[in-house]
Amino acid sequence: MCQRWAGSALFAITIPEVDITFSGIHAIQRFQSSGWAERAWCGTCGSSLWYKVTEKGQHFGGYEIPIGLFDDANGLVIAHEIFIDRKPDAFALAGDHERLSDAETLSRLGITEE
Repeated sequence: MCQRWAGSALFAITIPEVDITFSGIHAIQRFQSSGWAERAWCGTCGSSLWYKVTEKGQHFGGYEIPIGLFDDANGLVIAHEIFIDRKPDAFALAGDHERLSDAETLSRLGITEE
């Protein structure tokens, strides 16, 4: 789902709900993309704005903000890849970082279905 939404792999930075504010809230469009998460985009320009876990649990309320929204994403480091067993064969990110399978990702999010 992230690949279709982002047009490729989704590279995002996690920002806790308490640390983020939005302007132009009237233009934000939201869609409950699964039983446990929503996606949002700008209704004016169409840019993807966030992926957010909506089910109560450890990761509830955190925003995954696409790094393409930042003017300067230099200095960011890949911390982990999720849903690694769904990635296309051509996607092979270098580096020593955590790689989580579907089951591991859902478990970490506290999700029991999907």
